[in-house]
Amino acid sequence: MSTPPLAKQIPSTRTHHGDSVIDPYAWLAEKDNPDTIGYLEAENAYAEAATAHLTELRDRIFAEIKDRTQETDLSVPVLHKGWWHYSRTVEGQQYGIHCRCKAAGDVPPQTDAGAPLPGEEILLDGNAIAEGHDFFSLGTFDVSPDGRLLAYSTDFAGNERFTLRVKDLSTGTDLDDEVPNTSYGSAWSLDGSTLYYLTVDDAWRPHKVWRHKVGTPASDDVVIFSEPDERFWVGLGATRSERFVLIETASKLTSEVFAIDAADPDSAPTVVRPRKTGVEYSVEHQYTPGADRFLILHNDPDAGGGSNFALSQASVDRPAEWELLIGHRADTRLVDVDAFAGHIVLSLRRDGLSGLRVFQVAEDGALDSGRDIEFDEPIYSVAPGENAEYEATSFRLGYTSMVTPGTVYDYDLRTGELQLRKRQPVLGGYDPARYEQHRDWATAPDGTRIPISILCLKGTPRDGSAPGLIYGYGSYEASMDPSFAIPRLSLVDRGFVFAIAHIRGGGEMGRQWYDDGKMLRKMNTFTDFVAAARHLVSAKWTSADRLVAQGGSAGGLLMGAVANLAPDAFVGIHAAVPFVDALNSILDPSLPLTVVEWEEWGDPLHNPEVYAYMKSYTPYENVEAKAYPAIFAETSLNDTRVLYHEPAKWVARLRATATGDRPLLLKTEMGAGHGGRSGRYDAWRQRAFSLAWIVDVAGAPAKPLD
Repeated sequence: MSTPPLAKQIPSTRTHHGDSVIDPYAWLAEKDNPDTIGYLEAENAYAEAATAHLTELRDRIFAEIKDRTQETDLSVPVLHKGWWHYSRTVEGQQYGIHCRCKAAGDVPPQTDAGAPLPGEEILLDGNAIAEGHDFFSLGTFDVSPDGRLLAYSTDFAGNERFTLRVKDLSTGTDLDDEVPNTSYGSAWSLDGSTLYYLTVDDAWRPHKVWRHKVGTPASDDVVIFSEPDERFWVGLGATRSERFVLIETASKLTSEVFAIDAADPDSAPTVVRPRKTGVEYSVEHQYTPGADRFLILHNDPDAGGGSNFALSQASVDRPAEWELLIGHRADTRLVDVDAFAGHIVLSLRRDGLSGLRVFQVAEDGALDSGRDIEFDEPIYSVAPGENAEYEATSFRLGYTSMVTPGTVYDYDLRTGELQLRKRQPVLGGYDPARYEQHRDWATAPDGTRIPISILCLKGTPRDGSAPGLIYGYGSYEASMDPSFAIPRLSLVDRGFVFAIAHIRGGGEMGRQWYDDGKMLRKMNTFTDFVAAARHLVSAKWTSADRLVAQGGSAGGLLMGAVANLAPDAFVGIHAAVPFVDALNSILDPSLPLTVVEWEEWGDPLHNPEVYAYMKSYTPYENVEAKAYPAIFAETSLNDTRVLYHEPAKWVARLRATATGDRPLLLKTEMGAGHGGRSGRYDAWRQRAFSLAWIVDVAGAPAKPLD
């Protein structure tokens, strides 16, 4: 196709709060309409034709990603109850293989080039399960405490509707137990006789916890918890101590936790503390010779908490009576707590960076003063790794920066030393000394300083001549921390300056950073990003006619908003599964996730102020007859989080309205979900497509620089 398709217009009227709006593309939400599929296929054909000149570049970038990746590889084994658990990949195979072997000692075994470990048992081979399917995803993967059984669930469409099964690990065969239409998350009773799982309502909100007796039909399963409030999302898991199964039900502002005695699988869930509007808390369990307690991370001001959270303890017998252990601090956001027999680890955020603080625990439960795990690089990301063993004497963590590949350390709790277990191999002679990373700051319109993380080749000229890519997200208190990615090298090696804008709405600078970028302050997210882009230009990292913006999902909303706000700031915009028809979606409580999201964006259905505010920024509502950057929107037909019709409607309206001659492209994966293609080689092909488009739009060279 040499000319872009034009979607037909069928006027549909939306009226709320006295405001009537004509939507000419509402019909694209009809997934079963042949005209809808025809339009999406026409857009795919046009995107292929419009980028046909990039075929060789796409192949080259795919080869770069593949050649830098150690395709046959092995994760660092995790010790649990006498077994080393790990996964491995094999060259030429799309999916991971989940394995275990008997443990001898507490030092992770190693093999050359990802070969199987001696005595390996394959628990689940994703390649065998995925055979004959274009898409495959695991929802839960959960070995019973006694090591006899494996609960796992599969999705072959990308719509996140999983079928749950139980595998007998002694025989390698699936039992007759099978439960369709389950959600993520599961937990076992201590004796492995009972499995707990989640199901969803019509809006795809996890809302019920079921109890399943292994060996009985699913029709006999019992609902043990149900959440009627549509704002609340239910989660499920077991404590590391394996003493409790925890049910957490949470909205964006309020949470409540229930505990089940894992040794008594027929017992009913008991509440830790009844919900109180505006109070969020999470629970971990710890027992020592002199203490059996819950550790509670919370923001309750009546219990010593605040916006950046505090840590309290409570007896398991009197869980609602909280005693403060670590108080709230304005400069440090407490994010999570991990409990072990002799220590706890706090995940935290301070000065725009993630961190870990380790506390030794005395037999009576008292904490020492704690010590931070320190690193030398100016910007980095650190987080807990897999720590399955409650009696552990070391703590596993993951570390990365923009120049340091993903690294696994064990932190020795006795000596305070970091023991390197593995650094992600990067083949082809990767040399971190060729690159440099920086922390820069932009100034938002209201004077707020916005951190930016920057990666480039060492010696990149600061004269505005370099092509640039700026990435942003800015929602749900999610922090887009500095990290390493092999595909990113295909840009930076072509001279790109890559930047992450740590904008409000994320969590990089604490809870207030999030609060200042949501609800009726959401515009800060968008103006922060524009300020970061303009700073990169004024500081001569790049220039506006060579700068591409990138974001996905809620970050795709960001992309659509800045395209309307500041089209002159970018030469191109890559929007992945973009939430660009936000107002129409949040007005419809029948859609997946809508009511849950009202405490993130506001409730435009019942609140005219929220309606007017969202209408002022929603990308689809604000497309105008003006020149836009080149736009490449990617979506998936089976996405249940951001429905395919949002970017489809957006591109249709842009094409009918925008002036200028920069290309507008829409590409729909017809058999995938929110994360795109599932197999790693398919995912690399998808990534190479977008990276080649970015290289082309930014005017970067087709081949890496010498």
